[in-house]
Amino acid sequence: MKTIALLLAVFVLAGCNTVEGIGKDLKRGGEKIEKAAK
Repeated sequence: MKTIALLLAVFVLAGCNTVEGIGKDLKRGGEKIEKAAK
């Protein structure tokens, strides 16, 4: 599970061009991981 989350985070960060975009994607990624953990 952690490996999948790590790979997802890498792809999300690689797809971002701006700091603002990274912040939004990290928030979205964190919410998805939080929901999956419940």
